[in-house]
Amino acid sequence: MRRPVEGEVFVHYGQIYVESDPESYGPDLGEAFAGQSAGLCGAAIPGALWLTTGLHTGDVGFTVEVHEEPPALDPQWEDVVEVSFRPVSSDSQLVQWAGEAVWELDLEETDYRVRYCGKGMDEANRKDTRLDDEPQLDCYLLQFWPAPPETDRVLRQASKIAAYWHTFAGEQPPPPTPEERAEAERRERLEQERAEREHRLALERWEWGGQLPSQALREVLGNVRGLVRFDPPLVHAIDAAGPEVQRAVALLAARRACEQSGLTALDWVDDGLTALAERRPLPPPFDDWNRMWQTLADDPHAPDRTVGEAVPPERSPFQPPAPRPGVTAWEAPQVVGPAAAAVEWSKPQRVPGRRSRTGVFTMGVTIGAPDPSQRMSQPHMALPAVTGAAEADPLRAALDAVYAGVVTYGEHYETLLQEVWAALPPVRETP
Repeated sequence: MRRPVEGEVFVHYGQIYVESDPESYGPDLGEAFAGQSAGLCGAAIPGALWLTTGLHTGDVGFTVEVHEEPPALDPQWEDVVEVSFRPVSSDSQLVQWAGEAVWELDLEETDYRVRYCGKGMDEANRKDTRLDDEPQLDCYLLQFWPAPPETDRVLRQASKIAAYWHTFAGEQPPPPTPEERAEAERRERLEQERAEREHRLALERWEWGGQLPSQALREVLGNVRGLVRFDPPLVHAIDAAGPEVQRAVALLAARRACEQSGLTALDWVDDGLTALAERRPLPPPFDDWNRMWQTLADDPHAPDRTVGEAVPPERSPFQPPAPRPGVTAWEAPQVVGPAAAAVEWSKPQRVPGRRSRTGVFTMGVTIGAPDPSQRMSQPHMALPAVTGAAEADPLRAALDAVYAGVVTYGEHYETLLQEVWAALPPVRETP
């Protein structure tokens, strides 16, 4: 025999648990006692036990024993029940309310008989709360030994609070069959997958300005994510325009960026724009990224223009899809019996139940207004418009060149976007 727990443990709402399912937050009260006659140790949920105490809040005496054979029943215990239990993993723990503390039990994944014994439950129930400097009122013994499954039993019942919980257990409907439980879990999994899928689609639609992107936009890479923050409909319009218009937009954006920054006065930049217009490979120094920047740095005629930061327009925050009727993210508190009358919930909470650890979350980030004193070099913003316009994929070429043009125009970026819109064919209305 070994004792993995011996001493005192803290209880709240008269509850403490044994858990072995790492994907669960513990048993649900009604489900834990479904179909039982013993109301102190709920074992109807596979891999979990709900243990009830007389004391509402405070420290109680608590011992856990693991035996190889059925132990003798000590006559000192006033309330005694037995149930059957099988861990669903090798990680079995005694778990305090809300998971505030745990004790490893090291149980094997085999069938056990469990005996739960209590003493002093009525006195502790009348006292309700035990303070640190007050004497112990109730104590409990939880024993495990290997045994085939059998029905739960009430071996002794002396306290009124134990009788109350036995009555409660007898009023619970039978637990679901393994087939019914598997079907419920399947439906729950499908519902969660559906909710996550709808959330992902809604988030993607919001990120792309209210319209789901084409597969080409999803795969294009480059600066598409940067440009979509400034004008999502323009990104979709460029995508729908086709390769020839996309090449024309790329050339337009590259030329306007170079004009705005003063780079068209440099022969080597003008040669690059001419190559773009003639659909030829970019000449040196555009064929080497490092050489391009070094040429700009060494050119004594390079313009020295600066521009403020281009700030995308504000938009409404993301609103996750509303849950379907009858489907809620958090369940109501599972507090019943004498404890329920004293509980007032100021915000949604829950006694640990069979709730999935996974969920869907959204994070919003707010960035402050740009610093007007921070200026950026327009020539350095403009050169990527030339190399971007030369990309092999015409869609990426257009998006990269327009985005480089946006940051080159800075606070006046809308002027460029208006000209790009004018170069696109009219957007057809969806019937």
